[in-house]
Amino acid sequence: MSNEFYSDAAFTAPSPYGLHQEPMYAGALSLFRRQYSRDLSQADIAVLGIPFDTATSNRPGARFGPRAVRAASTQLSWERHWPWDFDAFSELAVVDYGDVFFDHGRLADAPQAIADTARHILQTDTALLSLGGDHFVTYPLLQAHAEHHGPLSLIHFDAHSDTWHDANDTGRVDHGTMFYHAQREGLVDPQRSVQIGLRTTNDETFGFNIINARQACATDAATLGQQIKDIVADNKVYLTFDIDCLDPSCAPGTGTPVCGGLSSRHALDILWELRGINLVGMDLVEVAPAYDVAEITALAGANLALEFIHLFGHARRSA
Repeated sequence: MSNEFYSDAAFTAPSPYGLHQEPMYAGALSLFRRQYSRDLSQADIAVLGIPFDTATSNRPGARFGPRAVRAASTQLSWERHWPWDFDAFSELAVVDYGDVFFDHGRLADAPQAIADTARHILQTDTALLSLGGDHFVTYPLLQAHAEHHGPLSLIHFDAHSDTWHDANDTGRVDHGTMFYHAQREGLVDPQRSVQIGLRTTNDETFGFNIINARQACATDAATLGQQIKDIVADNKVYLTFDIDCLDPSCAPGTGTPVCGGLSSRHALDILWELRGINLVGMDLVEVAPAYDVAEITALAGANLALEFIHLFGHARRSA
């Protein structure tokens, strides 16, 4: 780690690489103090905020999720992330691209704006870490990723399946229908995809492999990780994590909390066991800070996002 101190490293750090010491309680709130930049010529990962929450079916507020996760991430950006034996930020150029822009008075245009922004980033061969926003945002993100990479394996952590049928296939903008559409359109391969932590009723699986919350909580992380890796094999993987996969005791700040979920510890251990997956895209969604307590939901989200970056870095090292 550099011994130099930077004020507002998001703007003043001399390089997109490395860790920078800065007071946790101050400074510009980029994710993990990464440089704000839209120059992706040298970037390995771009962080994209998506402040969209009008597809939520219960409590709104996830539009403030990107801001909250960025703020919480300042606690995690001063030293190499434990327990990894390498610092992803020394090996990967990670930049904070800022947020998707859409006109809040023309919400029907928002999905296209999300997809187009993702396409622009992916066309530069930069991987994308997105921060929602409600879970609907994963649908236009998957459209862009599947166009770039082909059909994907989905690793989906959630309390809800998000495969509820869209009546008459009307193109409903709803955070409960994305993966119904994704499998129907061939964006993901359900047979090579897995949903972890589900604990709400939906009898239609559409071929997705499901490890429900009781199964996940009763199984050690190493076994779960191997089950997940066996399902996705060496396919290209999109990883999406709805923070309500965690029990409300660990993540109260979300729109549709469901009791009986994973602990933060168990979720992080499962992600650790996913070392070796062919990760090409990732998002963290549904953090709604208005319902949070002492920022624990936002901090959980930031920790998960940091795991995603290290999983990507591990895959890059192994390539």
